[in-house]
Amino acid sequence: MIAIVDYGVGNIKNVERAIHHLSYETALTNDPEVIRSSSHIVLPGVGHFKDAMQALKNSGLDKLLIELQNDKPFIGICLGMQLMFNHSAEGDTDGLGMINGEVVPIKTDYPVPHLGWNNLESKHPLLNQDVYFIHSFYVQTDAPIIAAADYGIPITTIVQSGNKIGIQFHPEKSGDYGLEILNQALKGGFIHD
Repeated sequence: MIAIVDYGVGNIKNVERAIHHLSYETALTNDPEVIRSSSHIVLPGVGHFKDAMQALKNSGLDKLLIELQNDKPFIGICLGMQLMFNHSAEGDTDGLGMINGEVVPIKTDYPVPHLGWNNLESKHPLLNQDVYFIHSFYVQTDAPIIAAADYGIPITTIVQSGNKIGIQFHPEKSGDYGLEILNQALKGGFIHD
C-alpha cells in the first residue's frame, strides 16, 4: 500500500487518482502508523514552501518522514519534491534535508511561473516528451539529475538519490506519459545498477 501524505496542501486527490489508475492500493493519510506500514511514501504538494513546512511541523509529520526516508521508496511531487531539500528561498525556510540542495527562484527572460507544457531532456529513454509544469522556484543540487527542462535556464525536473525521487512537474496532469513516469518512479525509479 502506498501512503500519500495528507498534510493539507493542495492537489493530493489528483495524485491519489493517478496512482489508483495505475492499479496500486493507496491510503491518503496523515496517520503515522499507516505511513510506517506502507510500501512507499508519496509527498505531493502545491503552494508556498514555508506554509507547507509549517503544516508538516505542526502535524509532526516532518520528523516521521525524515525518520522513514531510507526505509522505503520516497517520491516527492512538485512542492513535495522541493520540501525534500535542505532550504528554500521561498520564505527563507529549511526543508526536510533528505537530499542536498537549495530551492531558488527561477530567473529567466521567460515568464515566471514556469507554466504549461515543456519537454524533458534526459539520457533515460522514457524521459523525452512534454510534461506539465507550474512553479516559480526550482532545485539546484549536486544529487543525480535524471531529467531537466530548458526554460532559458536548465530546470531540474527529476532527481534520484538512492530510494528518494523528486519530480518537479505534475505527472498526474501530464496524460498517459506522466502516468508512465509516475509508474516508473513507483517501480524503483530511473537509476539501475
